[in-house]
Amino acid sequence: MEKRPLGQTGLMVSSIGLGGIPFQRIDAEGTRDILARALELGINFIDTARGYTVSEQYIGHGLKQLGRERFIVATKSMKRDRQGILEELAISLSELDTDYIDLYQFHNVANFSEYETLMSPEGGYQAIREKQAEGVIRHIGISTHSVDLLTRFVADGHFSTIQFPYNPMERQAEEVFRQAHEKNIGIIVMKPFAGGAIMNKELSLRTILENDAVSVVIPGVDSIEQVEQNIAIASPLIPLSDDERSIMQSEADELGSHFCRRCRYCLPCAVEIDIPMIFLMEGYYTRYHLTEWVDERYAGFAKKAKDCIECGICESRCPYHLPIREMMKRASAVLD
Repeated sequence: MEKRPLGQTGLMVSSIGLGGIPFQRIDAEGTRDILARALELGINFIDTARGYTVSEQYIGHGLKQLGRERFIVATKSMKRDRQGILEELAISLSELDTDYIDLYQFHNVANFSEYETLMSPEGGYQAIREKQAEGVIRHIGISTHSVDLLTRFVADGHFSTIQFPYNPMERQAEEVFRQAHEKNIGIIVMKPFAGGAIMNKELSLRTILENDAVSVVIPGVDSIEQVEQNIAIASPLIPLSDDERSIMQSEADELGSHFCRRCRYCLPCAVEIDIPMIFLMEGYYTRYHLTEWVDERYAGFAKKAKDCIECGICESRCPYHLPIREMMKRASAVLD
C-alpha cells in the first residue's frame, strides 16, 4: 500500500484510508475485523467524527484489541465554541479509548460566520491549540464543502490538513488543492464516489489518486470485501487510459452538478422523508434503468417523494445549496 506524506504533520498515511461513517451500520466486532484486515493490507488511516453516532466507540474497541499505535486516527467535531469543543473532545477520547488523537478536525464549517466564531478568542480553535500543547491533540485540521471557505483556510495557514469532497464529478477544488500542496498542507478527500452517485468506483478512485496533491482518500466501508476492493484498485495504481477517461467524463456529464451526495445534512425532514434515499432511488431508476428493483424497494418506503410539504428546511441545511424542493417534485414524477 502506497504511503504519502500528510502535509506538514510528518505522518505517512496510506493513500487509501477508512471512512468511518458506515461503521454505524455494523457492530463493534465487525468494525474490529475491518480494522484488522485493513492493517494486513497496509491501511493505517481512519477518519471518523463525533457526529457519527457509535462509530468512534466501535473504532475504539478495535484500537484496544489491535494496538492504538498502529493507526493514525482522525476525528471531528461540529462545535465551534470553546466549551462545546472541549466537551466533545472528552467524549471522543473516551469513545476511542485513547489518551491522544492524531488529527482533530473542525467538521463541516459551512460559512464565514462559523469560521470567525471558531477562530475567536473563545472559539474552539484556541481550545484545541491548548490541547495540542498538552499533547492530547497532535495535529489540527478542518473540513468544508465550500471552495470559498477552503481557499480562506489555505490562505490563513492555521491547519495542517484540509478535508474536502473530490471526485471526477466534483473537481472544483483542484486549484486550491495545488495551492495547499505547495504550502505543505495535507489533503484528505471525502466523497470519492459522490455519495454513491458514481457507479464506476474503480475509475473514480484511480482518478483521485492520480492527483499527487492528495494525501489520502477515505471511502466509507462496512465490510472487509469493500476494503479489499479498494486496495486492489490502488495497489498498484494504474494511470487511466484515454478510453477510461472518456468513460468517466461521460458519467460526469450525465450526472451534472445538481445531484445529492448523500451527506445527510438535510435531515431530519419535517415529515420524516429520507431525502437522500429518495434521490438515490431516482438515480437508479433514471440513470441506471433498474426500474423493477427500484419499484420493489420504493413500495416499502413509509414516506415517499409525494409527501414533501415544501417547507424548505432541508434546503437551508444543504451544504451544496441544492434546490431540494424542485428535485423532490422531479423524483415524485418518476417514482410516484
